[in-house]
Amino acid sequence: MKPILLAMTCSMSVFGLLAAPAARAESSAVYLCTDAQGHKEYKNTGITKGCKKVDLPAITTIPAPRKAAASAARSSEKAASEGGAFPKLDGANQKARDSDRRQILQDELRSETQKLEALKKEFNNGQPERRGNEANYAKYQERVAQMKEDINRIQQNVDALKRELANLK
Repeated sequence: MKPILLAMTCSMSVFGLLAAPAARAESSAVYLCTDAQGHKEYKNTGITKGCKKVDLPAITTIPAPRKAAASAARSSEKAASEGGAFPKLDGANQKARDSDRRQILQDELRSETQKLEALKKEFNNGQPERRGNEANYAKYQERVAQMKEDINRIQQNVDALKRELANLK
């Protein structure tokens, strides 16, 4: 008796394993249900009236990269950051690049300084002239607040450019 019981138990467990994916696939079905008012609702069961099964595409999975490939990529990035694959410049070319960089920073500093001076002049120590479209005092206050923010932002840009110029060799 025991061998028959064992065979039945094994066959039932195999059947259960084979039936489980089918049940799981059926439970992942999606139904579009429309009620009497025309409201649409998605459900996982289609037992109510007005439900139609929606055919969805299969789920695509992408396997994770292997650890060996990820560690090789990290080691090549590390070698490049340490200068292993980075090209070296001779002294004359590096000085020319540094000179160009200094000139660009000085031009930006000059431009930002001019913007700052013009904005401060227009700001008039917190009392800029009212414009014709600013009959509402709230609009005037909003423009003054925006001017303050612009002055602070441009001042921070000027300070950052000065620091960058000071850090050059």
